[in-house]
Amino acid sequence: MTRLILAMAAMLSLEFTPMSVEAGEVVIAAASDLNYAFKELIQSFEQKSGHRVKLSLGSSGNFFSQIQNGAPYDLYFSADIRYPQKLIDSGHAAAGSLYAYAIGRIVLWVPARSTAPVEQKRLEALLDPSIKKIAVANPKHAPYGRAAVAALETAGLYGRVKDRLVFGENISQAAQFVESGAADAGIIALSLALAPSMKAAGRYWEIPADLHPPLEQGAVQLTGAKNAPVATDFLDFLKGPDGRAIMQRYGFVVPDK
Repeated sequence: MTRLILAMAAMLSLEFTPMSVEAGEVVIAAASDLNYAFKELIQSFEQKSGHRVKLSLGSSGNFFSQIQNGAPYDLYFSADIRYPQKLIDSGHAAAGSLYAYAIGRIVLWVPARSTAPVEQKRLEALLDPSIKKIAVANPKHAPYGRAAVAALETAGLYGRVKDRLVFGENISQAAQFVESGAADAGIIALSLALAPSMKAAGRYWEIPADLHPPLEQGAVQLTGAKNAPVATDFLDFLKGPDGRAIMQRYGFVVPDK
């Protein structure tokens, strides 16, 4: 009799206790300046939500083209907010889902061994004879590359250094070029310069924001999203205090709540 009572009690508790939300997966395409920030953010999100995140990193422009051709992503995080806006206009992204999640910054970064006087001469340090190759992201499809070129043009230096520019496919590859020694200096994302490995390997000078157009970054949910509820949960986490704190640690200017 006791066993019967316990069994009935267990059945009643299952009937009236809310079931936990089933774990799902969200597939994200993200600009490579988010590399370190998003890996930390995703780890925290997965631990707290039980959901899984599949992350692909690359240049914003390349992802834009892939999505137009049917690439199966749920969320797209671009380093240029104009790309996700265009996806809304073309019907590839959900109307009303555009979120300006951050403003990025660029820095002039040199390895610790460099003798270039970055702190004293700032961008003009790129004229130092020790700097023979300068890594930047490809401005054809990488917003950070366009910002780097714009800063050099505004400073009156582009014509003097353009023959020494080497282009990474995205901003992460440009950072790899200079960190590995394939380039002597690089104009890279502040978010990458603040990563532990880059902080230990070199030094940087933050390029003033008025030297280039603002790197306003935007996210959007794609119309082909297979798991829209999980995508919404991820965006909500990014907008919340934990997500905002992580982004700010990597140098991003985040919007007010």
